[in-house]
Amino acid sequence: MGSEQVVRLQGGSKMPIFGFGTANNFLNGEGLELAVETAIKLGYRHFDTAMVYGSEVALGRSLNNAIDDKIVQREELFVTSKLWCTDHHDPVSAIRQTLRRLEMECLDLYLVHYPVRLKPCASITSPTEDDFEELDMESTWAAMEKCVDMGLCKSIGISNFSSTKIQNLLDHASIIPAVNQVEMHPLWRQKKLREFCKEHKIHVSAYSPLGGHGTPWGSNCVLENSILQSIALKHKATPAQVALKWGMSKGVSVIVKSFNEGRIKENMKALTLKLDEEDVAEIERLEERRLLAGELFVNGTTSPYKSVQDLWDE
Repeated sequence: MGSEQVVRLQGGSKMPIFGFGTANNFLNGEGLELAVETAIKLGYRHFDTAMVYGSEVALGRSLNNAIDDKIVQREELFVTSKLWCTDHHDPVSAIRQTLRRLEMECLDLYLVHYPVRLKPCASITSPTEDDFEELDMESTWAAMEKCVDMGLCKSIGISNFSSTKIQNLLDHASIIPAVNQVEMHPLWRQKKLREFCKEHKIHVSAYSPLGGHGTPWGSNCVLENSILQSIALKHKATPAQVALKWGMSKGVSVIVKSFNEGRIKENMKALTLKLDEEDVAEIERLEERRLLAGELFVNGTTSPYKSVQDLWDE
């Protein structure tokens, strides 16, 4: 990928700004492998997964097959995975399990998925009040730093962290997070968080840049927005391409998910789309709404977050 298509993270790693997401609610492993294979052939080099997605095995198989077939070299790939809330007590063991599932020796980026700590035996999808433990990001982050020191990953970062939570982390971190991956799209623009992260040289990566369609909490509100549709018509593009280009124009990398070959190819054309100042200004005037509320991690007794506002520090 050209230099204009990558961002240099703290520590020197180069991350492609256009990533392929593998959060998967309906495809079997074979279907996901086929989608990843298609993405590789079309030029995608940044792949995003997580233990909780259940996609690490299929992703690893596809990437390793592509390497074995000499379609791509491992050095050309950028692979991100994430520490789930049930693994805060032992990130080193968790990343080793991730690497075994991926059949890789080292991750390019390992993220703390949420600022939430659950018991190791907790339900992944519906934790009960008894599943919550006191958050101890100082010890969790120290173990994340150990993952770097041990050569298990090149960079570490965070996901779903507010400015307040990042500042608390920075107060004791030896390694500054390279990335904060958060929900971001034209209807949830994260301006203040982006400014804070820029000040601290933390790259912002956007998940659900098209509104999270296909997820339990996602919506078509981004792709069906009349302003985005109008801008798309003006440029003979798609609303998805407009949304993705807007994100990249803000210096943000985008993690886009589609398992349809036509849309996988279509989305990547956002890299060459050009938006003018009027387009961006129109998008900046759109009413904002968060789509992922995070109620899963909120309760009035055992969670550190008694409300959704507590979780996001709003």
